[in-house]
Amino acid sequence: MVERPIGSPSDEDLIVAFQGGDVLAFDEIVRRYRDPLYNFVVRLLGDTFFSEDVVQETFLRVYRNRHRYHQVAKFSTWIYTIASNLAKTELRRRKVRNFFSISSKGEDEKDYDLVDTSVDIEREVDGILKTEAILKEIDKLPHHFKEAVLLRDVQDLSYEEISQILNVPLGTVKSRVNRGRSRLQKKLGFLVREELEGG
Repeated sequence: MVERPIGSPSDEDLIVAFQGGDVLAFDEIVRRYRDPLYNFVVRLLGDTFFSEDVVQETFLRVYRNRHRYHQVAKFSTWIYTIASNLAKTELRRRKVRNFFSISSKGEDEKDYDLVDTSVDIEREVDGILKTEAILKEIDKLPHHFKEAVLLRDVQDLSYEEISQILNVPLGTVKSRVNRGRSRLQKKLGFLVREELEGG
């Protein structure tokens, strides 16, 4: 919960003022939410560097998309949703980077270490071959399948968001994602199953 002095404007008052051109109102939003958002994000990511980036990007999106906010929702819900989505996207990207990394440990590892000094040459070669195989098969997917799979499984967007982005019905989005995943799994088996069934 973001604390504010008694008698000071509410978060909703501030964003409305900012929508009306009051830049000082945005400065106050940043002052109120910088630390709470950072504490929230750093717990999700466990990484101070990327957490700072996510918080900065959150405020940038609030600034750019200020007119998309409507008072039917609490401002805190809106800004935390933005931060949460950005953090989840970063986690997904980190997971994918590990998945494609020749130093990935694999075997149900849930940490996000990028370097494994104990990995031997045989496993490095195996990792390279797996990476090449996955990239090759993803690239072979028809564009509409590849686009849907990347938006869902790499960008971590909801089916509803993807439906809006691609301007196709929700059922079509789910079908494309499932068919894209199915094609990859048939070609690559257990190599991609866990990664693509996570969402």
